[in-house]
Amino acid sequence: MKLTDYMTKDMIILDLKASSPQLALHQLIDVMESEGRITNKSDYYKALVNREAQSSTAIGFEVAIPHGKTDAVILPSVVFAKAPEGIEWESLDGDPVKLVFMIGVPEAAAGNEHLRILALLSRRLIDDSFRDGLKEAVTVDEIYAQLSTVEA
Repeated sequence: MKLTDYMTKDMIILDLKASSPQLALHQLIDVMESEGRITNKSDYYKALVNREAQSSTAIGFEVAIPHGKTDAVILPSVVFAKAPEGIEWESLDGDPVKLVFMIGVPEAAAGNEHLRILALLSRRLIDDSFRDGLKEAVTVDEIYAQLSTVEA
């Protein structure tokens, strides 16, 4: 299983322009909607915000992994975005977020798929060279190729 099993190249944003986590989430949700992976943008946004209210999903190292479980999600999905200018996101280390992995899973698949995707990402995101490679990539193909190396 690879991270790219949960996404298409059209689910990669090279230059996310958002001045807040909320605006970033809305832009990423729009991608999910355009790819036909959600049925209700508002319900999915609420799931993301409710999760964020528990604790920040900005894990440090300029990375955020917002995620939500709701029946508004049709199939487990990941949207990736680079935010070169950074987004203030109440990160654990105080640094602005430059890499965002938004995960959505249907409520029925919440346990297994949700944790599987988080585990896949967690193992790779501790690698400085992996994060740097994503920041330095300039094309969707380069990012997709790097994300395809994230596998169980």
